[in-house]
This record gives sequence, C-alpha cells and structure tokens, in this order.
Amino acid sequence: MDIADVARRTGVPASTLRYYAKKGLLRSLTSPGQRRQFPADTSERLALIALGQAAGFSLDEVAAMLVEQRVDRQLLLDRAAEIDQQVKRLQAMSKGLRHAAACPEENHLHCPKFQRLLQVSTGRGKRNKPAAGARR
Repeated sequence: MDIADVARRTGVPASTLRYYAKKGLLRSLTSPGQRRQFPADTSERLALIALGQAAGFSLDEVAAMLVEQRVDRQLLLDRAAEIDQQVKRLQAMSKGLRHAAACPEENHLHCPKFQRLLQVSTGRGKRNKPAAGARR
C-alpha cells in the first residue's frame, strides 16, 4: 500500500508513518528516496502500536515487542495491574460523583461514604496486596 493510502485508511499522518518506519516499527517495501510502500498488514501493526501506547507503553517498549519479538511478560502483568488500579480509582470517582449528586448531607466532606470514596479515588484508600511473586 502506498503511504498516502495507509494514511487515509488509518488516519495516521504520513509523517508519523515515516517516523515509525525510521524507528523500525513499520517495514517499508521500497528503497530510501522512493515513495514509501507498506505491506498489507500495516493497518494491523498500527493498531498494535496504538494499543501499546494507549496501555502506557513507550514506542521503544512497543518496538521490543513487535520488532524484536521479545515480550517481557512481567512488564505486561505489571502494566495490567496498573490499569486495574486506574479502573478502580475511576470507578470510585464515578461512585463519588453519583453519591454527591444524591447525598442529603449539606457538606459532602462530612459524609462518611463520600470520604471513603474520595480516599479510594485519590489512591489513598486500602490497596490490594500484590500477588505472590509480583513486583512493585
């Protein structure tokens, strides 16, 4: 696929495609100086790159997984645990907002339930113990 086609189909700017190719995240089928052509699986690779970045991995970490095919399973597990904690905090924030909207207390800071939700949403609430062998 031509670089313009890839950019149009995926919404990823051509400059980003060139950058990814330079970093080795994408493979160009043409010689330097020619208009870049990419293999048919480029859209899938771009989706994996986007997923990795959305999960909080750096481009170098994504490259290690895609290019070097070296997957650090502990890194994946640690990141999954971080995402679980983020989800927990976001759910507590949501519950806190819903509770505050319906709470009969004049001052939400005097409400014990709101206080508990506030602590969890800011990460100061009770934390789950890490699984045996898990790194912190």
